[in-house]
Amino acid sequence: MDTTFRPTSSGASATIGGVRGGDAARLLPARRADTPAADEARAAAPVAPAPLKRSAGSIGGALQDGVARAQQALDYLERVASQLENLKGELSARLAGSRKGQGARAQVDTQVRQLAATLAARSRDGGAGLDADLNFSGQPAVQRFRMRGIELDTLQQGAPQSIAFSVGGIGGPQLAASITPDQTTEQSVRAIDRALAPLGVRAGLDGNGGLLFATPEANWPAVRDSVAVSGRGRVSTEEVPASIAPQQWDTGNIDSLRQSLREVVQALERVRRSQDAASNALSSASLEVAQAQTPAPDVEIAADDFAGAAAGTDYQSLLALSSALVGVSRERVLALLGLR
Repeated sequence: MDTTFRPTSSGASATIGGVRGGDAARLLPARRADTPAADEARAAAPVAPAPLKRSAGSIGGALQDGVARAQQALDYLERVASQLENLKGELSARLAGSRKGQGARAQVDTQVRQLAATLAARSRDGGAGLDADLNFSGQPAVQRFRMRGIELDTLQQGAPQSIAFSVGGIGGPQLAASITPDQTTEQSVRAIDRALAPLGVRAGLDGNGGLLFATPEANWPAVRDSVAVSGRGRVSTEEVPASIAPQQWDTGNIDSLRQSLREVVQALERVRRSQDAASNALSSASLEVAQAQTPAPDVEIAADDFAGAAAGTDYQSLLALSSALVGVSRERVLALLGLR
């Protein structure tokens, strides 16, 4: 099923690209961090070593995250591609008649199960940049879902009306979308999207003109069972199934083998596109890292920060220093001294 959001006339406001990482911080606005439970949790948490201060010219954390996402995605996609290639070979051999019998089918079934297990571990092994369809965009992956009973045509038939959404605890903030009889489909979707955006959820259209919602994948556990709609209370959410579903592939007869082979070939094409996207993202990020230079005033600030930390003899200072010096070779020190 094609679940790519269709752009509206207003641009990207109601597209899947509208799910921004920054919205994650506003996912549960009704919950305050300064609560007794939060204080207890902070008190019980281990104290992390105080890091050295980062100068203004240091490489941004977002860039480093992008490099890590791309690298982890490439490693994972290579493993998936290898399994798909092996499975493609086995299916082709069976269709050609060179491999027959129960042993050949058992071999294919084993490879299908291995691929399914690899895909099931995507969120853990593939990094935060790969979504359930193995698409890589360089941004944190999103989870697409539907709200049961929230259909666009039904909402438009009941217009005019105001529909309020909330995400999180009962009594949290509700943001309303106005649905009017003179609105186009795209206008209605934009109204819903604007209402949900501050809650960390975006709305758009799927390929069939139906409502489709998305939230950063890291936020999905908090969103999944906590969406409420005015007049309906809590509503059930349903994940959009992944496009690559080996557990549904059948290898029992010739027709099913052909269909499974088509699925494998399509999956391979998708993986290759994602590999290209991740490789390009990694190359761009690596070049930016290599070209990054710390301005002279910031070098002085960094040196002062380092000297201040080095003057301390407590455990936290020593731990911060040892962490900062890991991987610093003699050649790098000489190169830095040569800049003076």
